[in-house]
Parts: sequence; C-alpha cells; structure tokens
Amino acid sequence: MSRYEEAKKMYAAYGVDTEEALRRLKEIPVSVHCWQGDDVLGFDGSDSLSGGIQTTGNYPGKAVGPEQLMADIKKAFSLMPGKKRLNLHASYAVLGADKGKVDRDAYTYKYFEPWVKFAKENGISGIDFNPTFFAHPKMKDGLSLSSPDEPTRKFWVDHGKACMKIAAELGKAMGSPCLVNIWIPDGYKDIPADRLSPRLRLKKSLDEILEDYDKEWVIPAVESKVFGIGLESYTVGSNEFYQNYAAKAGICCLLDNGHYHPTEVVSDKIPALLAFYDKVALHVTRPVRWDSDHVVLFEDELKEIAKEIIRNGAEQKVLIGLDYFDASINRIGAWVTGERSMQKALLFALLLPNETLKELQDTANFGKLMYLNEELKLLPLGDIWNEYLARQGMNNEWYAEVEKYEKEVLSLRK
Repeated sequence: MSRYEEAKKMYAAYGVDTEEALRRLKEIPVSVHCWQGDDVLGFDGSDSLSGGIQTTGNYPGKAVGPEQLMADIKKAFSLMPGKKRLNLHASYAVLGADKGKVDRDAYTYKYFEPWVKFAKENGISGIDFNPTFFAHPKMKDGLSLSSPDEPTRKFWVDHGKACMKIAAELGKAMGSPCLVNIWIPDGYKDIPADRLSPRLRLKKSLDEILEDYDKEWVIPAVESKVFGIGLESYTVGSNEFYQNYAAKAGICCLLDNGHYHPTEVVSDKIPALLAFYDKVALHVTRPVRWDSDHVVLFEDELKEIAKEIIRNGAEQKVLIGLDYFDASINRIGAWVTGERSMQKALLFALLLPNETLKELQDTANFGKLMYLNEELKLLPLGDIWNEYLARQGMNNEWYAEVEKYEKEVLSLRK
C-alpha cells in the first residue's frame, strides 16, 4: 500500500475525504504577484521605491524589462502547483516606443496586451490589477488621491479611472473578472494638524474613480494600512476609513496581513467581513515586526487564514493574492516557496473534519475540541501533499530547478 493510501485511511477515520480535498484544492485560484521578480520597480522608469515601501537586498539576477520578468514568471509558475492568476501593477505597462511619452494618467489596455498574450500562452486563469500610486514624481509631498493640490489629485484620479478601463479589458480578454486593488501610501511622518480633510479628499477621489466602471468584469477593492516608512504617525487610508467606504460603495475590502497592529490577525477579520460582504480580498504576506513583506511560510497564522476560507465554504468569496518581495535571496525560489506555502495551508484546512469541530464548539465540548485539534496536527499531511504534487507532475525536489535556472539564466544578467 502506498503512503498516500495509508494516509487516506488515517484521515478517513476522522471523516475526512482526501480525494475531495485534492479536488477542491486544485480549483482554488491564487493570484501570484509579478513584483517579486524585479523588487517592485516596474517598467515605466522608476529606479527606486517611495511611499513607505522598502525592498532590502541585492541578490544577483533581478529581472529588467518585460522579457526577463515574463521568463522568470514562467519558470516560477512551472514549479507552483494549483490554479494560478497573475497580479499586475500598472507600473508594469509594456510601453515600448511610448516610454517617456505617456504618463500613468493616460495608460490604456494596449500597454498590457503583451501580458494577456503571456497569460494565455501559459495557462494562467486570470489577471488582477493594481493602480500604482507610488514611485512617481507626481507624488506631491507624499500624497496622491488625498492631495490638497488639485492638479496632483486630478492626475491620480485620472490614473485610477484609466486603470478601471484597463481592468475591464483584462477581464474580458481572460474571461474572468479582474480584481482592481486601490492602495495609496498617503500619510504623514509626524502628528498631523488635520486628519479629516485628507480623508474627505480621498473619499471624493474614490467616488470619482468608481463613478463609472464595468461591474461585470471589474471587482474594485480598497486596501488599508497602519503605517509606512516615513508615514509613521498618520495614514489616510486607514482600516476604519476603508471598511466604511467599501460598505458604502458596495465594493470589496482587501485585507493585507502585514497592514495591522502586531496583535491583530487577518484570520479573525475574514469571517467578520464575510458576515457583511459578498467578497473579501486578501494580500497574503509575512510581517516580521512591521509590514516587511517577508516570503510567506507555512506558519500558524497562514493556517488560520486558510481555515477561515475553507471551513466557511468561501473559496469563491475570498480572493487570495500573494504580496511579498525579498531581494536578499533567489527571487524565483522566494516566489515558489510562498505560493507552495499558501497551497499547503489550504490543503491543511481542507483535511480538517470541519463539521465535527463546529459541532464540538456548538455543544460546548471544548475539552474534546482541544484534544481533537491537537491530534489532527500530527496526521500525515505531507503524504497527501506529495500526492497532490505527483498528480500535477511535480515533486518536492524543485530547488534544483531554481539553481539550474540561476546558473544558466540569472547569473548571466548584468
């Protein structure tokens, strides 16, 4: 008997159908971010980050330009199991001869058609999109949509509107609605004299961006943050502001698990929002002491996030996206490690007898609930994971492929 068949029997003793778990897992889309491959720089001219974002490290082989980044994504995706989407920032527009002649407020779908072609050629199930409100000279005094300077505010509103139109075309082209996530770095380093006015300007800007968009193909979301480097005292787009705005506007809240106070957990926020919202979006990362966007690992909070998605039957309601960037290690390896960790967490959650656990809670049988949860931790998850990989022509010996790619491709880049 194979190890999988033995593990299958062990899980069956707890009422868990491993075949059903594997079937469900391979259909849960995970949106993989393009910006791990080039340290969030994009293609439209930025040579450094701004807006409270920082990438540390200078590991050789960073992608420069569309061809290199697409090649790296293709390699990384070939080592990632499951159903994958591609998450783009507007700064990854393939401008060609128009570079330097067209600014972000005038971007159109044609600058992203190469990404659609790439996605279709590589079996990617959909594309998600983000306006890029950072790393740009028109961030006046560190503000975009909340700027008191009207030409600045209007430029960024026009960028947002352009992105909504681009997203609609991306959704249509891929046959899958495009999640458009709005995150701005606006805020102040020290204690502000006026907290309300920037938020009223942000509210006005969002209203203008969302006044006319294709509701069939675009899913708008807003993403909050506690602080950023240089924005320690005040962030315009706070959690309270965006949750209320999303509820008012009938759009999606995006939860980034690096964007809250250290004692807050996104796993608890997911079911809170599911009580009120049809969809909840996620950026899954790993904060270390602050919003540091470390590579996602198979750790406790990731498991809890996956549990809340699975035990609430919310695979189609919670839109999972990854968001981390590490320039201190091989970028391909970092990409694959994070995506596989997300997949492992989802599998872990799918292999729990969730109905039994709920019943124990509802009948106040908390001692047995604790006992059972502890027993489940030692079941042979790894054997089910190996079967999942094998059915997709993969295995756990993937790092040799990363090393080979580094030797043959990355090391040759100047």
